[in-house]
Amino acid sequence: MLHELFTPSVQHSLDLVGIFVFAISGALLAVRKNFDVFGIAVLAEVTALGGGMLRDLIIGAVPPAAFSDLGYFLTPLVATALVFFLHPHVERIQVGVNVFDAAGLGLFCVTGTTKAYEYGLGLTASAALGLATAVGGGVLRDVLANEVPSLLRWDRDLYAVPAIVGATMVVVSIQFDVLNAATSGLAVVTAFVLRLLAMRFHWRAPRAWNRRSEAAEES
Repeated sequence: MLHELFTPSVQHSLDLVGIFVFAISGALLAVRKNFDVFGIAVLAEVTALGGGMLRDLIIGAVPPAAFSDLGYFLTPLVATALVFFLHPHVERIQVGVNVFDAAGLGLFCVTGTTKAYEYGLGLTASAALGLATAVGGGVLRDVLANEVPSLLRWDRDLYAVPAIVGATMVVVSIQFDVLNAATSGLAVVTAFVLRLLAMRFHWRAPRAWNRRSEAAEES
């Protein structure tokens, strides 16, 4: 199904761009945590490839693409080298990195959902794995860096919700047999724009209803 939506070369190029940007975010967190070069590389690899590997292992697409395509493995190392030597400059363009990260989020939630369905999962399970593809690497990154995963924190702008919307649009398109390059592209753009709007206006998910605790939360 994926090859019907994008040519293999386009799909591969988009994957590498998404992997590179996710790897940058992992490497930057490692620098902030004062990790050594090995730690930076590990966090970059995990952030970039973790979600896709989790999806591939669950659906039985083995070996995962990260191990069957050298470009997938090497791209995070390029990001590691860039951040290792130029991290002050990379930090200054964090806004740009966040924009590309949002684009990667939109792309991966769509391709992850589509691939899961292609391997025989139902619509709900496919959407769940699309979400896991998009955010799984970030969760693993935060766990390894000894932080509460960003998508679980109330004080962070919406991240998982845009991916859920994108994945849901894909499964709805599948349900009504209208999944094509146009509807897939629309799902990518929708998730991308929602994430940008969340960052711009600091949209956050609601906390527990009628919450009475006045205790100060961890920032």
